[in-house]
Amino acid sequence: MGLPRKALRTTAVGAVSATLVAGTALGLAPAAQAAPTGIRFVDITGDGGTVLKANVVTPANADDSRTYPLIVLPTSWGLPQVQYLAQAQKLADSGYIVLTYNVRGFWQSGGEIETAGPPDVADTSKVIDWALANTPADPKRIGVAGVSYGAGIGLLAAAHDKRIKAVSAMSGWADLIGSIYSGRTQHSQAAALLNGAGTITGRPSAELQQVFKDFFASNLSKEPELIAWGAKRSATTYIDKINANGAAIMLANAWGDTVFSPNQYADFYEKLTGPKRLEYRPGDHATPEVTGLFGLPNDVWKNTTRWFDHYLRGENNGIEREQPVQLKSRSTGGYEGYPDWKSVGATSRKIALGGTSTIRANVNSGADGGIIFLSSILDQIARLPPMASIPLLPRRYAAVWQSEKYASPQRVRGTAKLHTTVTSTKESGTLVAYLYDVGPLGLGKLVSNAPFTFHGQTPGKPFGVDLELFSTAYDVPAGHRLALVVDTVDPLYIEHNPAGAQLTFSSPAADPSYMSVPLREQ
Repeated sequence: MGLPRKALRTTAVGAVSATLVAGTALGLAPAAQAAPTGIRFVDITGDGGTVLKANVVTPANADDSRTYPLIVLPTSWGLPQVQYLAQAQKLADSGYIVLTYNVRGFWQSGGEIETAGPPDVADTSKVIDWALANTPADPKRIGVAGVSYGAGIGLLAAAHDKRIKAVSAMSGWADLIGSIYSGRTQHSQAAALLNGAGTITGRPSAELQQVFKDFFASNLSKEPELIAWGAKRSATTYIDKINANGAAIMLANAWGDTVFSPNQYADFYEKLTGPKRLEYRPGDHATPEVTGLFGLPNDVWKNTTRWFDHYLRGENNGIEREQPVQLKSRSTGGYEGYPDWKSVGATSRKIALGGTSTIRANVNSGADGGIIFLSSILDQIARLPPMASIPLLPRRYAAVWQSEKYASPQRVRGTAKLHTTVTSTKESGTLVAYLYDVGPLGLGKLVSNAPFTFHGQTPGKPFGVDLELFSTAYDVPAGHRLALVVDTVDPLYIEHNPAGAQLTFSSPAADPSYMSVPLREQ
């Protein structure tokens, strides 16, 4: 059973409205500033003759007798070409030629939305061609940066164009299906946001329209096609080409990104063999970068500039000597450095999930991941994640396990993992796991969550479930507990629980169930 269409429409309208309001502000705020010397709006012929609307910002008093490093900025999903103008001005002031363009299918650019398909990747190369022919850009010093959609396109372009020497991919994806279909579960609010924004601000291709139709309809017969469609648009598919080309890759994301989860970036980062950097901060999709789009001080954009300064201009600014994995804690707001991702949460503690618990499906127990954007932004600004009263959760609809009280703070870092045995009365179903920080009064603050959907199981026959929750950095205070809650309904996801379904969780002696919690050493 899927999320009701009325709920999907409501979710889409709210999410799209918020995005378009933000997009309008982001588009107009930089444009309202004084136009910099050397800015011009141009038309660029993209792949197949498609016209791309773009703007070029050059250093003041640029000398045509010399060359300058080039940075290309593809726009985010649904946002206009002036999105990056404030940052483009800053980069130009420091000696870069900056070319930002509206990706095909959106706003005034021609074509249809290809969702980072081959035409989008080819467009990036065409834009580089144009810049080399029409500006004093240096062909040996080319970088690509972007937020969200622009980040995904930038990573793909680095696999297909050897001229690209550095990339900063902010709040993007490396695995598209691993983002919006993780745990074989449709992330309905995220997809509704993308679908709605694309329809309002652009021209979705027939292929994309069919993908969304099959996605929301839970059409399992189309699942192989969906996965193949996503793989073609995922940088992880082309990891060998990216490594062979050797571009320096910087990845930045938010712990609470409800569109592109942090896990898929970490997996991709570990596969990179060239110069690389991975940054995580509190927030939701693209919220850590948003102040930088207004030209305000911003850590992500600051490090992006440092990244390009070193790898395109050869500046000895020390970024290559810093710990390459940089995490900002949701609890302290401080940064922590690690030599690699596997060093994050170097130790782990298991919470035994003993006994047997049976829950009924199709009812939201009161534990959920919150609302797209709103919940993670509250966590980012006020450290107020989604909450639930753990003692009051109805055990008919939620299975609950708790740890002992911790005598010292527990610094959760990385990816918590659930291992359990499930028996269903139906062949299909969905479960959602939540990890809570529980205080003395029983109020739980959400640490992480993740969905899991199964199909084709034999009713009454136990099967194993291994589920990675979304990666995070969160401190559990001394005197608190950790609690695992599992139920079957969450507004963030489409669930697949037939009417009358029940799920039983057990812990066989030969294969005990547990939650493995990664911890930073004290």
